[in-house]
Amino acid sequence: MSEDGIQKAATLMLALGEDAAAEVMKHLGPREVQKIGAAMASIGAIPHETIAKVLEDFKSEADLSSSVGLDSDEYIRNVLTKALGDDKASSLLNRILGGKDASGIESLKWMDSASVAELIKNEHPQIIATILVHLESDQASEILNHFSERLRNDAVLRIATLDGIQPTALRELNDVLTKLLTGNESLKKKSIGGVRAAAEILNFMSGENEASIMENLRKYDGDMAEKIMDEMFVFDNILEIDDRGIQLLLREVQSDSLIIALKGANADMREKIFKNMSQRAAEMMREDLESKGPVRLSEVEAQQKQILLIVRRLADEGQIMLGAKGEDAYV
Repeated sequence: MSEDGIQKAATLMLALGEDAAAEVMKHLGPREVQKIGAAMASIGAIPHETIAKVLEDFKSEADLSSSVGLDSDEYIRNVLTKALGDDKASSLLNRILGGKDASGIESLKWMDSASVAELIKNEHPQIIATILVHLESDQASEILNHFSERLRNDAVLRIATLDGIQPTALRELNDVLTKLLTGNESLKKKSIGGVRAAAEILNFMSGENEASIMENLRKYDGDMAEKIMDEMFVFDNILEIDDRGIQLLLREVQSDSLIIALKGANADMREKIFKNMSQRAAEMMREDLESKGPVRLSEVEAQQKQILLIVRRLADEGQIMLGAKGEDAYV
């Protein structure tokens, strides 16, 4: 979901009222609940025309979407309390969270990443790896960032070499996390982990941590490291997306985010973006880039990764085709 989509969803939830909002949010996943809840907490007074526009957009698009997907029990409790006040938030949260499975892996999906990292950091790295592949890639990446370099490297190596998990192993995880997943002897081996899972998690890592992990992987198995690199998708690979795909992407990306991301892009990348804008929009973007002062590499990298989240969503929806791996540079 784009930033604009999150803001619209938050506005819609506040406009619907407690009962209707609660019914909607019951069907959302932990990550979306976290994002929409945070947006709800940050929204001040909403102009009448904004509410009307959001409701109109929702009505026109309702038939195009059958489900929404979203993260953090205590976190969402806090942000909704700030947004709605103790009484309203308590009522809403009881409806949203009352029927949710709070055990095992599901409970981790509703926790903030720092808390999950603290909870599992002393477990065996193989257990940690198995837990992480059951989480969303961006959450797994955030959790890894809270580990020591040694543990982070070890965990990703084990993710990359993990090719499945037996029901008996799932029961061991149940003991660690209180029913991680339901184990059953009749279940077939569950296909998880592997090169692609490691690559998807690394896509969300900071450049420094990613480099350290890749170095460790190369020492263990150079061929596997190359396969992981091939599966990864970085900002430079946007060059491989066709013009129609770029135009779709630009509709989803905020201008401020794009300007910062392009500060770290080469001339070819910038021209690829400019040629898929209107002449006026391209001229304004060039002017904004020229007038923008120095930007920290970490900020550029963060905005590029946010854009890559949109790229992956569009790819998952079959709207664009992705390429392979490139390199980030300092700007």
